[in-house]
Amino acid sequence: MPRHVLALAPVALAVLLSACSLAPKYERPPAPVAADWPIPATGDGVMAGTPDSVTAASIGWRDFFRDPQLQSLIAQALENNRDLRVAVYNIEAARAQYNVQRAELAPSIGAGATGQRARTPGDLSPSGQSVVSSQYQVGVQMPAFEIDLFGRIRNLSEAALNQYLATEETRRNVQITLISQVAEAYLNLIAADVQIDLARRTADSSQGSYDLVQRRMDAGVASALELNQARTLLETARSNLYAAQRARLQANNALRLLTGGTEAGGTEAAQASFILGDLLSDVPAGLPSEVLLARPDVLASEHNLQAANANIGAARAAFFPSISLTALFGTASAQLSGLFGGGSQMWSFSPQIAMPIFAGGSLRGQLALAEARENIAVAQYEGTIQQAFREVSDALAGTATYKQQLQAEDGLVEASQRSVELSELRYKNGVDNFLAVQDAQRTLFQAQQQLVGSRLAEQANRVALYKALGGGWLESSPVPGSVRTRTGGEPATTPDALRTRTQATPDGGQPTAPGTQP
Repeated sequence: MPRHVLALAPVALAVLLSACSLAPKYERPPAPVAADWPIPATGDGVMAGTPDSVTAASIGWRDFFRDPQLQSLIAQALENNRDLRVAVYNIEAARAQYNVQRAELAPSIGAGATGQRARTPGDLSPSGQSVVSSQYQVGVQMPAFEIDLFGRIRNLSEAALNQYLATEETRRNVQITLISQVAEAYLNLIAADVQIDLARRTADSSQGSYDLVQRRMDAGVASALELNQARTLLETARSNLYAAQRARLQANNALRLLTGGTEAGGTEAAQASFILGDLLSDVPAGLPSEVLLARPDVLASEHNLQAANANIGAARAAFFPSISLTALFGTASAQLSGLFGGGSQMWSFSPQIAMPIFAGGSLRGQLALAEARENIAVAQYEGTIQQAFREVSDALAGTATYKQQLQAEDGLVEASQRSVELSELRYKNGVDNFLAVQDAQRTLFQAQQQLVGSRLAEQANRVALYKALGGGWLESSPVPGSVRTRTGGEPATTPDALRTRTQATPDGGQPTAPGTQP
């Protein structure tokens, strides 16, 4: 066997022996939450009776968000959003750091050549004559390579790997959060458009009421107080119109920021679907709380915990001897011409061992620090699960109650509408003054605004449930039939409930229904 192979045999043996690890055996902490949700997964927006393979995470965002314009905005955000780009770059940085740390597990080998000429004065030379000596050397060398007998480097590499995997999960979480933010901004935009339409109709009708009272005052039938009450109603409607327009501009600004400059167009087609609650598909939420362990933020927290566990192994290994090797194989000669001649082969093998004896307590401090950081990571992991459990529970509380709330508010709109009709009739017949009409119209408008706000909250709650259960990573659903729209039944709110014109007509006649001529 060649001599250089024999010389490197200890290196191979050392690498084989480096299977020892002093890191504690990793065990996933038990989830500090109940096995089942505290609130049944029922109500609008929840898909019941689905197989275990169908989860929110398995529903692609193109299937969950049904509006084409919203799908286009999400696609633009995934392409242009700067926060998502930062998350991607963080992955690249973590991958590079892992590769750097992992490279220390293998020896580095390089080629080199050296030449040296030196003059020794006569009084230092054994012959008493000055001597000029030369030495040339070329070969393959291995700088000091630490033999990882106790797993220090391997544990550091394991920690870097888990930090890299944590950044991968963080990127998934950033994408899921980004998609939900785009959806919420788009829902705010649609709700603002509905409010603008409602406020504009109210302002037009209030203008008609004001003109009516003005004519009655000119005829000596109405008072100046009634005219001022009509003006109050008109100015309030105008103020609400400007507030709704401002909300729309702000929602568009949010979309531009999230999508990297893309602005939403008209939402006429989406408004009817918004009022009916058909913009989003249902979410499967009947699974136990273990589904939270697959959330990217929970997975990222667990990878950070595993990295902290590996760092304990590296801190423990620092108490043991470290062994390093330096090797060289090549040729050497006193003459440059004889560098590659026969008999010029040379090799060297230099093992070194260092044993810590006294370090002023720094090694124990490093171990205590690693253990404390692991305890912190455990608490953060458990806290992440608890936060995820609460997010799902809050969203389920919404799905269990929003349907009934919307039905109640729909009835409130109908009752308020009837009150407007009766108050206008009594005012026309001289039974009541205009204050009763004003109060009835203001109550109706507030009820309609509240209905729009509750519908917005219900749709945003469904987006929150989709996000809380890990949905938004996939673009399309891989499981056929895993998406279903509304659970059936009549919608709690109809478009006409928000669009019915109930205020007094300019000519003082009966209120007119949408689409009819007075």
